[in-house]
Amino acid sequence: MSTDFDVGDGTTFSWERWDRLKESELFVLAAATGFVVLFPWLFVRAPVVSDLLLGYGTLAKSIIIWSIFAVGFNLLLGETGLLSFGHAAFWGLAGYGAGWVAIYSYGHPLLMILAGVVLAAAFAAVVAPVLLRLHTVYFAIVSLAFAQTLFWLSREPFNQWTGGENGLTRMEVEPLFGGVSVSEPLPGVLGTLMGSWMYLLIAVSFVLTIVAVHRIKKSPYGLMFKAIRENETRSTFIGMNVWRYKFAAFVMSATVAGLAGALLTVDTAFVGIRRLWWSASGDVVVMTVIGGLRTLFGPVAGAFVYKWFGGVSDGIPQIGQFWLMTLAVVFAAIVWRYPDGIWGLFTRIGGLLRSLGGDRT
Repeated sequence: MSTDFDVGDGTTFSWERWDRLKESELFVLAAATGFVVLFPWLFVRAPVVSDLLLGYGTLAKSIIIWSIFAVGFNLLLGETGLLSFGHAAFWGLAGYGAGWVAIYSYGHPLLMILAGVVLAAAFAAVVAPVLLRLHTVYFAIVSLAFAQTLFWLSREPFNQWTGGENGLTRMEVEPLFGGVSVSEPLPGVLGTLMGSWMYLLIAVSFVLTIVAVHRIKKSPYGLMFKAIRENETRSTFIGMNVWRYKFAAFVMSATVAGLAGALLTVDTAFVGIRRLWWSASGDVVVMTVIGGLRTLFGPVAGAFVYKWFGGVSDGIPQIGQFWLMTLAVVFAAIVWRYPDGIWGLFTRIGGLLRSLGGDRT
């Protein structure tokens, strides 16, 4: 049965053509770019919409940074099924790496980001041989133990390098190319839409992350990750080097988490030991699950809901102190009704539209 239908002026729409289009890398690039360009304007400055969202400029940047973190985490949990409660280690270490470069060497934003990403990836490669010998809950608990160990080391024995409870505060972020400060507004219409050069740096990182993760998911590596997630034992029996692919997924995920952590340091010019605390790992787990596992943009939706809910409700006296409890109820309701998360809800709405449009396949 044909899925084409007339939309007027002799133009036809095909759901099959749409399915092919939305899976293409060019479409993903355009969608990610369009979202990240329009988001701060809609969230902060657009009439009516911004009033409904009660947006804040700093919150918009935080949402995109956490979206990068969640997309990277989903590369591990969603694609291979490995649940880590220790991703705060990569998030926090990258932040410290970026800060150390700024304090002891030169604080160019790109150099800070590179240092943070390299440090996170290197630490992941060191701990992976231990963690990847474990499965299910044991993997989750030991990954948490690694992150907590880093937290306590940063708090006391190594506080001369980490700043302890006070954090790193003596860093200075240098200008970008051409002597432009990251806090300066962008020129012209870009400034109206996105605000500062710092947001542009975050936006470019977001788009590159989305495109890279999409390419990984569609590559032979992505198929191997899926096979491991579905049945690791069978994958081993057919001759697949399971450890190698799990190692690759783990390091890739940690690298993206490191990118997000380094971006946050460049944005705030500060790193605190709370970055290494277990709650950061818990936050990204909630964002990913509530947004939708095994989806590309689901973690972005989850990060938006989580950070917006916390950032906005925290300023409301009546419910601010109960926002975590309220979010827990919302989280339970979404996961119970829509196991695929917020993105699963969007998918169901899309399926309904397809059926109304004549697609019965």
